This record gives sequence, structure tokens and C-alpha cells, in this order.
Amino acid sequence: MSTHPRAGTLPAPADLVDLQALADAYAGTRPDAGDPEQRIAFGTSGHRGSALRASFNEAHILAVTQAVCDYRREQGIDGPLYLGRDSHALSAPAAATAIEVLTANGVEVRVDRDSEYTPTPVVSHAILLHNRGRERGLADGIVITPSHNPPADGGFKYDPTTGGPAEADATKWIEQRANALLAAGLDGVRRGGGDGRVVRQDLLGDYVEDLASVVDFDAIRGAGLRLGVDPMGGAGIHYWGRIAERHGIDLTVTNTGIDARFPFVPLDWDGRIRMDPSSAYAMAGLLDLRERFDVAFGCDTDHDRHGIVAPSVGLLPANHYLAVCVDYLFRERAQWGQDVGIGKTAVSSAMIDRVAADLGRRLVEVPAGFKWFVQGLLDGSLGFTGEESAGATLLRRDGGTWTTDKDGIALGLLAAEITARRGRDPGELYRDLEARLGRAFFARVDAPASHAERQAIGRLSADAVRADTLAGDRIVATLTHAPGNGAALGGVKVVTGHGWFAARPSGTEDIYKIYAESFRNAEHLAAIQAEAREIVAAALGPKQE
Repeated sequence: MSTHPRAGTLPAPADLVDLQALADAYAGTRPDAGDPEQRIAFGTSGHRGSALRASFNEAHILAVTQAVCDYRREQGIDGPLYLGRDSHALSAPAAATAIEVLTANGVEVRVDRDSEYTPTPVVSHAILLHNRGRERGLADGIVITPSHNPPADGGFKYDPTTGGPAEADATKWIEQRANALLAAGLDGVRRGGGDGRVVRQDLLGDYVEDLASVVDFDAIRGAGLRLGVDPMGGAGIHYWGRIAERHGIDLTVTNTGIDARFPFVPLDWDGRIRMDPSSAYAMAGLLDLRERFDVAFGCDTDHDRHGIVAPSVGLLPANHYLAVCVDYLFRERAQWGQDVGIGKTAVSSAMIDRVAADLGRRLVEVPAGFKWFVQGLLDGSLGFTGEESAGATLLRRDGGTWTTDKDGIALGLLAAEITARRGRDPGELYRDLEARLGRAFFARVDAPASHAERQAIGRLSADAVRADTLAGDRIVATLTHAPGNGAALGGVKVVTGHGWFAARPSGTEDIYKIYAESFRNAEHLAAIQAEAREIVAAALGPKQE
């Protein structure tokens, strides 16, 4: 796919969403419950849509919030519910709608004391703190966010009492119940009245204070590092100043803008506004300032994803930073036991596998989706968990649970700790890994696929792959289930001694995604990608429409 000619430049007025039209559509559009595109659908990160496409409107939030209330009753969850939201335009009205339904159902809703935006990791942190040592009155949570999606989008995520993304049985139950309520014209949705209440809590302060249990601020202060951060207009916009003040670090917020149109975020590769800290186009503003800082970082709109800017390389690819984190943490966290392992998704770089082997640590490889890491983070058996899309979290320094969802704030500050303790930025440290363990060439590309083909790719069996070699190397494994937990990959992964590819269907577009990596060179990577298309086509058989 070609790059937009204005990628990396600030939006023009015509690129900005009409906030009034968006608000009117949220309140006034009635979705068609018979149209699959307008129904509630929980993916790996909850339900997402746009009021302008009749896929994220007041009716959706009424129905899905009532479904959450029904699920809570079904599961016997009777503690408070922590409600977070980001700075997307649809998040404020959606949060108001959710509160109306929650309180009508008798739920105690906890929100930030000062009506601050509340990032995803802060909700996870609050749930876990509340539930620590409890057997009754357990808390759960909702975060209103579409993550890094464009300004016209909205999103809704449910976190059960584990504090992390809900498992498939929960999301399926909530999705089915919500769509039944939509089909019934919202009959069964409670609004107004009820004996619930809204309780204000210093969620920002609690999180900022506790950060010292996961990041070594003494090292950062002692090194005198100059740090920069671009919140990208997101939910953590007011967190960074408090972090700098409380922990005494030299941290400059390079972009203080708050505007639901996000006019200060450069256009992404396709010419759309997307608050993606792993995109060099969206992070162009911070990249221009990289020489001012010893290390800098950005976060997406709900601050669960990170992007690290190092003077030595610019924007560090997500996989590179994950490998650096693993190498650093398992050498420096002395209180983590030798049995504490590493979690990665199947489409993340095999450099992480090599680092784990070098450390002599157990590696747990799971399908895409952070939900697969929740139990390992809860019981402390996984010290660091990450995915190639720039999401990760870690244990506290003493080995206790920090969050069970991705934490972009902690991962940004960890880059500062690593730089302080090692005296070199993460880009330089990754080069050291390459010199010791080999150079990896990684890329994700998309290939066209009809709806039927997408479904078929998601159901492929290992037997359907008939090839014996990939880009000149013998195939040593063909996987349709993750080796770490036996869960279905929702696609196929083919592995050789010098590279691999994984094919997974898109959930929304007529494409499938090819993740590929070579430990030889760029030409070998291109050969893997080309043969991946051939292998998938042969596995599918005659073209399906």
C-alpha cells in the first residue's frame, strides 16, 4: 500500500472531524440491529466503531453497559466498577451514558476525583489495588476508548475482576446480551433512578505515587537524564507533569494540546489522523526534537501503548524495544525468581526467543491479545509480557503484580531507567543484542482476501500447509495453536531455522496480515513474504468469494 504524500505533516482543516456532527450522530442515529456492521462486536480490544457509521452510538452504549450489569449479576460481582475514559470526542458522552445505566442498576461507579481522563493502565491498577486481599466486594472496570483509532471513533472495553482484558467467554456473553437488547429496541435497559452512586477517587494520585514500585526513579534522577514525552493529546496528558513533580525527574511534555479533533498529531501513513506512538509518521513531531533529550517517548490515546525515541536511531521498532526490556529486566530485577518467565505473542519477533534462551528463561508464546497474559501477571509467573503492536507491562520491582493490561506510561519510564542504568539509549542496546544474537529483519504486510477466505484462514489446519521449505530453508514447525498455552492462533505460523511467517485474517477489512521475519537479510525476508502468499493460497485451494 502506498504512503500518503502528506504523511508526517500536520492535518489540514479538511482532515479534522466535525465534532458537532459527531455528537449529533451519537445521540440521534439509531443503529440497525439486523446489520452486522452496526451490531456490537468485541474484538481483542473490546467494541469499536464510529457514530458516523452507526456503529458507536448512544444505543450501543446503553445496550452494552446493561449487558455488563447483567454479566456482573450472573457472576456475583458486587464491588465497585472503575470507569476510565480517554480524550476521543465520543468518550465523554459514552461515559455519561454508561454511568446512567450503571447507577440505575445499583452499581457504585468510581471515577477520577478531579474528572480527569483515566488511562487504561490506571483502571487496571485501581482494580488490582482494590481487590488485593479481598474475597468479597471485588471490583471490575470499563474503559471508554478506541485506543489509537482516528478521532471519529469510539470504543468500549470491559475489565473483569482480574483487572485485564476479559476472556472470550465473558466478551461473548456480553456481546450476545447487548445485541439482544439492541434487537429488542433497548427493552430491558435500565436508565435513571436506582440506588447506585458515583464515588470520586484520586486515581491519578494513587497511580503516580505507586509508580516507584515499578520504575527506579533514583537511577533516573541520579543520571540527570533529560526526558521528553508526547502524550499525543491522550488520557495521560495531565499525568506526566505530576510524575515529574512527584518523582523529581527532568521531564518535558513536548505537546500539551487537548483537542478532540487532534489537529496537533501528524497524519499517519495513509493520510488519516491516528494517535499511534509506534508510527514514525504520527510521531514526527517528537522525532524532530529527539536531539534535545537523552530518551523520549509517546503514548496512544488511552496510554496503554508506547513509542520510544532514542537519539541513536529515532523511533525504535516495537519489537526491538521489547527485546531490550527483556534483556535488561531479567538481568537487573534481583527479586524476580529464576522461575519467572517471559510472555510474547506469536507474531512478535523471534529475537525475544533468542534473548530468553540467552538468559536461560522460560518463554511463553500465546496468540494475539493481551488477555492471554493476565493469569501469568496475576500469579507472578510472567515478569514481562509484550506484543509487537507496542503494548507491554511488567511486574513490580519486588515481583508483585503491577497491572494486568498494557501500560504505556510505565514502559516509557522504563526506557529512562534503562538509559540511566546502562549509560546508553535503548537503540544502542538493541545493536548490542544484534551483535551477539544476530540481526532480525521483521515486517508486516497485508494481502487481499475475500470474506470467505478470511474465515478460511482463521480455521486453517497444519495439515493444509503442504510445503516442506520456506525461502530455501526446511520448515521445522507449522503451528495453528500457540505453544505457550495451546490456544488457537486464528491463523497459521510457519517456522524455519532462519525465519518464520504468520498469516492472520483482518477482523474488519478484506485483507489478511502476513507477519514475517528473517535472520539472514532483507532479500530473505522478501522471499519469505512472497512464499507466504503462495503457501496460504495453496492451503486455501480454489479461490473463495
